[in-house]
Amino acid sequence: MRAVNDGNIKIPRYYRIDGIEAVQKDGKTYNDTIFHQVADLELTNQLGEKVSLNKTLQGKVLAINFMFTTCQTVCPRITREVSKIQKAYEKKNPDWVQFISITIDPDRDSVAALRVYADNYKANHDRWYFLTGSKDAIFHYAKEELGVVLQEYGGAEGTVHSENIILLDKDRYIRGYYNASEPAEVAKCAQDIAVLQLEKKRKK
Repeated sequence: MRAVNDGNIKIPRYYRIDGIEAVQKDGKTYNDTIFHQVADLELTNQLGEKVSLNKTLQGKVLAINFMFTTCQTVCPRITREVSKIQKAYEKKNPDWVQFISITIDPDRDSVAALRVYADNYKANHDRWYFLTGSKDAIFHYAKEELGVVLQEYGGAEGTVHSENIILLDKDRYIRGYYNASEPAEVAKCAQDIAVLQLEKKRKK
């Protein structure tokens, strides 16, 4: 993974507009864009721990993707790409980024199943959570909060779900969608994670 040049940084844009607000300043009216701030979701990770994405992981950049353990098509590819990014950051063991893989088949994907799956990809259990919980809550979060449409898992190999990695900043604004099937986009995701950390430092 290439280092980010602080003198030539392109800050990731914001996604999902909730509305436009008129703001008065110096006697003039300006339109201020209100971007969507992602609500919280509580799930259980592969260690059996309850995890609140906004409270437990407060102040962290989140890289989120969706998967299920019995998937034989896109999930292994996505998970391998996330693994590459996680391992690149693991060298410095940063505590400001968390990788999140949420199952879309929670009825089958128990805590134990997710632990085995995570171990198969040599995941760092502290830095990469595989999460399960309420199916309704997961599907609502994907659609209403992240803008990702999931197809309910029915056991068929042709099950369709997002191939995107979704990047949230520390304030839970969406800052990127990256197709994990495209190497260039995966590389961009890895770079943008670092950029968001630099953005965090500038705001201190």
